Amino acid sequence: MTLAAPKERLENYRRASPRSSLAVDSLLVAMASIWAVNYSVLKLATALIPPLALNAVRIPLAAVVQFLLGRAMQLRSASKTERLALLRLGMLGNGLYQILFILGVARARVATTVLVLASGPALAALIGRWRGTERVGAREWAGIGLQLAGVALVVGGSARNGGGNDSLLGGLLVLGAATCWALYSVLVQPYTERLPGLEVGAYTMLGGAIVVLLVGAPLAVSVPWMELPASAYGAIAYSALGAMVVAYLIWYKGVSVLGPTHTSMYSNLQPPLAMLVAWLWLREVPSPMQFAGAGSIAAGLVLARWPASEPEAP
Repeated sequence: MTLAAPKERLENYRRASPRSSLAVDSLLVAMASIWAVNYSVLKLATALIPPLALNAVRIPLAAVVQFLLGRAMQLRSASKTERLALLRLGMLGNGLYQILFILGVARARVATTVLVLASGPALAALIGRWRGTERVGAREWAGIGLQLAGVALVVGGSARNGGGNDSLLGGLLVLGAATCWALYSVLVQPYTERLPGLEVGAYTMLGGAIVVLLVGAPLAVSVPWMELPASAYGAIAYSALGAMVVAYLIWYKGVSVLGPTHTSMYSNLQPPLAMLVAWLWLREVPSPMQFAGAGSIAAGLVLARWPASEPEAP
């Protein structure tokens, strides 16, 4: 199957009916909202359950649900070669990524976590440019530079904060997670164009489940599950089913229509939403350096997403 180039995908999207385009946009906004709330959910959950033990439960649960949904819908099944490739990609995108992410969430404020992850589009564009699958123009390079400068401010702000709920280590762990996700989003793109999202999600989630079970199963066994409050189980359900089934499937749909870089742009609605939720729910107030970083990231996103002239697909 011949894969559409990034510019061709965007042109096809622009030519689609307004109703179809609005449906994709609405789904991607819903995805960003689900993930925005998930930061605070996981922050609370990691206070009740060891982070790696939490991963060892929620990620296998998400994989099982995606497999069951895929079989119930009788979707086209991946070939053996595709399954093995997706399992390997899942070890990166849902294994190593989730380990770094959950450890970072436990050691950083929500603002730090969500703002560092906002570097995803810049990292995805850099990786895509390096692999020759994305074209990056001058304005996009400027936008990438602003985004990465904003990330540096956010991580620097977490280091200067030095409080028990924020740390340099937490910011660096999240930055490692963002790098893993950016690489994964570029590598998984061809599979999203020829396989159903549920099929891609199920096998990549299974690959991630193998990794997190190897790392977290011993800790999960020692957790007193029967003594946990109902809120802990609610957090597991939301983070597994909402954030890792519903939102992931929307993300795969976006990647297949818009490509990884432009889909990641929508995920960057998360910072203001996640910071608002954390302020209202967890009483977290971002530091001045984090506000400055947020402004730099937002400016970079606008510069990269809406060039003044007819855009050259990044």
